[in-house]
Amino acid sequence: MAVTSVPTIRPMERGDIPSVAALERVVYPEPWSARVFFDELAQPNRTYLLATDADDEVIGYGGFLLVEDDAHITTLAVDPAARRQRLGTRLLSALIDAALARGARHLTLEVRESNVDAQRLYERFGFRPVGRRKHYYPGEDALVMWAIDIDTPGYARRLAAIREHLGGAV
Repeated sequence: MAVTSVPTIRPMERGDIPSVAALERVVYPEPWSARVFFDELAQPNRTYLLATDADDEVIGYGGFLLVEDDAHITTLAVDPAARRQRLGTRLLSALIDAALARGARHLTLEVRESNVDAQRLYERFGFRPVGRRKHYYPGEDALVMWAIDIDTPGYARRLAAIREHLGGAV
């Protein structure tokens, strides 16, 4: 599947979870179950977004939990067939907008040490490695990354530049 148009990004709904869980099984070696997604959506401090193609097929998703003014990105996934088309950039941008709308000032996440492509994406959004979680993933450590002060004019300029590179559509 190739994404030929700008995907639709919208809030994840309970009815989306079977498709999300199916994609989760494709993307991750130890996937979350559908139950985890149902539980996450039920929590008031969680936000999950979904990306769909022109046929309304799920091609990506992401989410965060908000603790005071810190948004912790819990997941970000893109269908392997839709990669290298800036979908991860669009999803992360939309997640950041949602986090800002909920009062977030800082972002954090964990990423596999071996996932250099994801690290590059996060670095474009101002995330910097600040530590390591030993054995966070089976057989692998995670880098802990933070982007601070996302509610400042400087960060707004960073987002605007990223969006301009996307052609303005997020």
